[in-house]
Amino acid sequence: MPSPWTPTAWRAKPALQMPDYPDKAALAAAEARLAAYPPLVFAGEARDLTAQLARASEGKAFLLQGGDCAESFAEFKADNIRDTFKVLLQMTVVLMYGAGMPVVKVGRLAGQFAKPRSAPTETQNGVELPAYRGDIINRMEFTPEARRPDPERMVEAYFRAASTLNLLRAFALGGYADLHKVHRWNLDFVKDSPAGARYEALAANIDSALIFMEACGITAESVPQVKEASFFTSHEALLLPYEQALTRRDSLTGDWYDCSAHMLWIGDRTRQPDGAHVEFLRGVHNPLGLKCGPSLKIDDLLRLIDVLNPGNVPGRLTLIARMGADQVEKALPPLVRAVKREGKKVLWSCDPMHGNTIKAANGYKTRAFDFILREVRGFFGVHHGEGTHAGGVHFEMTGQDVTECIGGAREITEAELSNRYHTHCDPRLNGGQALELAFLISEQLKAERAQRGLEVKAAE
Repeated sequence: MPSPWTPTAWRAKPALQMPDYPDKAALAAAEARLAAYPPLVFAGEARDLTAQLARASEGKAFLLQGGDCAESFAEFKADNIRDTFKVLLQMTVVLMYGAGMPVVKVGRLAGQFAKPRSAPTETQNGVELPAYRGDIINRMEFTPEARRPDPERMVEAYFRAASTLNLLRAFALGGYADLHKVHRWNLDFVKDSPAGARYEALAANIDSALIFMEACGITAESVPQVKEASFFTSHEALLLPYEQALTRRDSLTGDWYDCSAHMLWIGDRTRQPDGAHVEFLRGVHNPLGLKCGPSLKIDDLLRLIDVLNPGNVPGRLTLIARMGADQVEKALPPLVRAVKREGKKVLWSCDPMHGNTIKAANGYKTRAFDFILREVRGFFGVHHGEGTHAGGVHFEMTGQDVTECIGGAREITEAELSNRYHTHCDPRLNGGQALELAFLISEQLKAERAQRGLEVKAAE
């Protein structure tokens, strides 16, 4: 039996990917201030997300989880938040229209400030300094002062997350997400792309459907979902002092919730069953994600599922497969098969980004759009073959007109990467590429829906 859980129990466990704060007193003071601040999200919202994810795990909804690789303080602008939200809305209507099912919208926003690193230090011109671990920990400039972990940055991240959440709630509930405005969501730089033109045609069909619905008496006043959107936030629970400081006991249920985001996930580098990150997240009642890379063994996965979701609660745990285009059809089936055999109630989602990172000849870290699409197709193919649900997608994107991933309909080349390469960490899809991805997924979901219809008819 696992030992009783407390919010501080993780401190007795091995903690990977954590910064070494030189000033322990300053760290304690920052944690104390955060612990006294209001929660960023509420327990009831997290429970609502769990219920929606439970439907997705049964093939009755689809999870769309996307946003920044690592949010930066420098790019903290209302327009950037709005444009990322716009693209996620566009992707939502594409998926809903094609799949004929609800879409659960979860942003990598309002907290995705920390990033794991492959090495604790970085060397330039013979000088070795601590690695940049995200704006919540240190700064990107290669100087001793910038790379020194500063606990005050956790406090700054809190207020930036609060402002982001405030804006997202206003967009989602204040009329910006009204389906009557689907044409206005098309960004200027996307509008002229093949995906943008295809989206405009779909938006015209939605307009016609809304006119028909209104003629039948179904209006935004009678059905609020027409003009409002439920939208949730998520990030990797990497910096545990920050997560612990924002953990609260729910006054209604007495359960603990990490109120820094609605959903938290454990990365592929910190998923050790006896590690600090698993220990911390097993005790909070938020819906959780677990990144599953090609090195994950079946026994370890089953053990992690038992630790993180001992009650086998639908919607509690999302397994985010990040195998790589060349590995997905080989590495994923044994895991899917084992989880199905053991009767584990999980949601399977596809992260087609992290397993497909390469370095271009000019030194830029990038991802090939063709490989991203190939992993998504492979993910759907595996689940079709195993008789399970391909329940979601998890990807890094931005509403900005960046050139960070090569390929796509506009055929961004390696030579063009330097034009608008703005990421602070990993390359992101731009709006046009994200929309292209949505159309591919929509086609996969439409084919799956048609297959289910044929199976039902055959059974009858």
